[in-house]
Amino acid sequence: MSDHFDLVVLGAGPAGEKGAAQAAYFGKKVCVVERAPRPGGAAVNTGTIPSKALRETALRFSQLRQRGLFGVDVHVQPDITVADFMFRERSVVEAEWQQIAENFARHQVTVLQGDGRLLDPHTVEVSRYREKPLRINAEVILLATGSHPRRPAGFPFDDQIVVDSDSILTLANIPARMLVLGGGVIGCEYAAIFAALGARVTLINERHRLLERLDHEASEALRSELTRRLGVQVFMNAVATDVRVEGDDKKVGVVRLADGTELVADCVLVAVGREGATESLGLDDVGVRTNEQGFVLVDEHYRTTVPSIRAAGDIIGFPALASTSMEQARVAVCDAFDLKYKQRLASVIPYGVWTIPEVATVGETEDSAREKGLSFDVGKASFRANARGQIIGDLEGFVKLVFRREDQRLLGCTIVGETACELIHVAATVLSFDGTIDHFIQSVFNYPTLGEAYKYAAYDGLQRLARRVSNTVGLPRIR
Repeated sequence: MSDHFDLVVLGAGPAGEKGAAQAAYFGKKVCVVERAPRPGGAAVNTGTIPSKALRETALRFSQLRQRGLFGVDVHVQPDITVADFMFRERSVVEAEWQQIAENFARHQVTVLQGDGRLLDPHTVEVSRYREKPLRINAEVILLATGSHPRRPAGFPFDDQIVVDSDSILTLANIPARMLVLGGGVIGCEYAAIFAALGARVTLINERHRLLERLDHEASEALRSELTRRLGVQVFMNAVATDVRVEGDDKKVGVVRLADGTELVADCVLVAVGREGATESLGLDDVGVRTNEQGFVLVDEHYRTTVPSIRAAGDIIGFPALASTSMEQARVAVCDAFDLKYKQRLASVIPYGVWTIPEVATVGETEDSAREKGLSFDVGKASFRANARGQIIGDLEGFVKLVFRREDQRLLGCTIVGETACELIHVAATVLSFDGTIDHFIQSVFNYPTLGEAYKYAAYDGLQRLARRVSNTVGLPRIR
């Protein structure tokens, strides 16, 4: 094997895979170094795919989607283990492994298993099991090693009682009682999943609302559905000051809050953020800067503080989505080799949260538009007034449009409910060509579908605007 490449990529997750394939497509000689025995990173192996597969299985086994609609109420047996629900996850993950391997082979990408460490701006040392370390050189190095769950100091992680978002998938049993620390995406998703599996879940959130980046109505709808539909107990503005494990034979986790309240459960999931997986890369030795969370600092072209070294994906922090990670890596390598292809990351990025119910957003929310001082109105349509919503029993979901008042140009969209993470792409497309909400009114949607809600949200927005104008002295009435 040659020891010199045009590009060496550290990490074979979404960013690493797509960055490597992009460079190889344009004829570059590429090597990928991955420490895990299988490619895919957290997205395939410990995060995105496993959690979403577990969610789908939980929904189907618990019959939560149809509960009460047809006079049937099904409950999950208490002795079922997490592994019992992971059969589908295994087949999906194995299919992803195969696809990634085929992608590397098709593009003639060299793959090395081992730990990569930077020796200088163009040299990587790869430590391999029972083999001598191998040194490889490259014109460009792409860091794509992702992130891992943050484990606060002093928390007694044992991966059985006190777990993080990686080790939760290896639990021997579905816990009867679960405490979730953190009201972000990961905390809310797993709170919903395990509640659907029959656990009594308590979610402890330090902030005043769940998923703070989302629209306030979406956040409140999620909280309401978690409590009403799934029985999750939610503590807001609650700070956990101590986590411990008690008991000899039958151990339990105990969480103490700042106000003195103590909560007990069979499992404590700590989901209080993630950190860049940069500890063993030797970044300090070559001058690559990181922030306090270990995320690599980059510019708009994904260049680090060392010109020959780029970084993309979760290793650089927010938004830390597999979808954006792929595109960041493509942009990074195209810029590095002056390839006239992917020049920048798309300005319109949809964001999905696979809670129960799903929540998705793109562009501005009502809150962000107000903070920016934009002149806007909103239009909203409930799934309760939608035939498809009635058929599937999703009566609390909605589509909410935010649009500019003067010309009705769409500014953003938030959706709560079934298939929200799919539906959001319609709004993303309209945003990408600076369309107005009239696009939804003029479009024809299949009936009955949840997508139809876009049309009625747009009508609602125009009606609100008409009422506003008609009540304003000196302005003509909209006909």
